[in-house]
Amino acid sequence: MDIQYHYATVYKAIEELRAKGYTEDFNLHENCLVCNSAKFNDDDFEVTHIYFYEGETDPGDEATVYGIESKSGIKGILVTGDEMDTDPMTNSVINKLLVHRKRKR
Repeated sequence: MDIQYHYATVYKAIEELRAKGYTEDFNLHENCLVCNSAKFNDDDFEVTHIYFYEGETDPGDEATVYGIESKSGIKGILVTGDEMDTDPMTNSVINKLLVHRKRKR
């Protein structure tokens, strides 16, 4: 996993990941990540980049940008807000993302 860069903004992190070939947009959906019509379970992808942004005055401004690559070669981006920490939904995809996030803090 690559965390050697920290960009000033979420937008800049996304822009740089796009330049590295992370062109798809991933979204959380129940027990998987979704990209277009493809669904990925926790063992179908790896988190390859991760960037944290903490709100200086408002914790609600926190965000995490994930660079994700599927085993089938699809490279994309998932952006989550701080609500992921309080989401009662516990499943293997969210757990995998949180494990990577906690390792790099």
